[in-house]
Amino acid sequence: MSRLRCLHLADLHLGWRPRELSGREEERRRERDGLLKKAVDLVLTPNSGIQMVLMVGDLFETHRPEIGLVDSVLQELRRLEKANIPLITVPGNHDEVTYNDSVYRQRRAEWPGVLVTNPMPEKVKTITLGGTAYHFYSLAYTGGLTRVTEPLREFPRVSEAGVHMGVFHGSLDWEAGERSLPLSSQGLAQAGYDYVALGHIHQYREKVVGQTLMLYPGVVEGKSFSDPGEGFFTVAEIGEGFPEIKKIPARVRAYQQVKLDVTGMDEEADLEKEIEKRADPEAIVEIRLQGVFSFLPNVPNLTARMKQQFYHLELKDDTDFFNLELLRGWATEPTLRGSFLRRMLNRLETAGEEKERKIAYLALLKGVSALTKGER
Repeated sequence: MSRLRCLHLADLHLGWRPRELSGREEERRRERDGLLKKAVDLVLTPNSGIQMVLMVGDLFETHRPEIGLVDSVLQELRRLEKANIPLITVPGNHDEVTYNDSVYRQRRAEWPGVLVTNPMPEKVKTITLGGTAYHFYSLAYTGGLTRVTEPLREFPRVSEAGVHMGVFHGSLDWEAGERSLPLSSQGLAQAGYDYVALGHIHQYREKVVGQTLMLYPGVVEGKSFSDPGEGFFTVAEIGEGFPEIKKIPARVRAYQQVKLDVTGMDEEADLEKEIEKRADPEAIVEIRLQGVFSFLPNVPNLTARMKQQFYHLELKDDTDFFNLELLRGWATEPTLRGSFLRRMLNRLETAGEEKERKIAYLALLKGVSALTKGER
């Protein structure tokens, strides 16, 4: 039996507009909207072996994207059509087909490949490769027509021999809550599908029920620190035996989150040196300052000085601030914190070597930070 090699895409969210990105918002939007071209380039690369593309929902950020963006998307999809690469496009919840002005209603006649518009599960395509039939089943959520009061449990499967695959934008077993098409994982498995290509969840996830592999490829290129993207394209090989998944690195701009403990730093210059170590002019970076300051830094000014060393930099101050004069005042309290401070200040003042003194100081700051937060 032959094996079908599919590029499984979902949640590209083309047309998404970033906010507060150091004046690079429009540049970043255009850059991210080039993600589909990168995917098509991958498919058409000699020796990629990719024979089909599944776009499983939320290709666009909204159901009514800008005309220029839609034209550029259709141009990329026609490249696949010209190369005889089968394509299935499933609307999602962001680019929902329900509305009369939905891009999929307005441009349906010229959409390359199969554009799914049926509101309940149906077989939408069969292709034959090396004598093996590959059957695809899908639906497009349509308000008022698609039944979503409970997870869908009944899915079609034709009696013909071959490989059977579901292509759905939704959440397994109510996982994603509102604004999602609920799907029963048991129902998908009972339908006898070999592979279920999913969209909607932005993190890469696999779930196996019986002999059925259900997979979310996640977002290839991120939108924010809370939605940073996976950084790879997902290719599924389906046919004889269990599906095989390959993750192909994508050239996308990284979102990085860094935790930096400032406890023990003596002055702002020390903090600046530590930030410099993490400089990356190609990355969007959030550095969360944690621990206890013994000085009071000017975080806005520090961010302004350092931002040229990053594509975009955000400093988040999650620290506490204490100085020895304040701590000596707290040490007079008849509390657990006061008792702790009296012991630690005495240890600090009687420490001999510099290393011992520094350890005592760090322990003092971390301990009083924990105790103060407990009192709050």
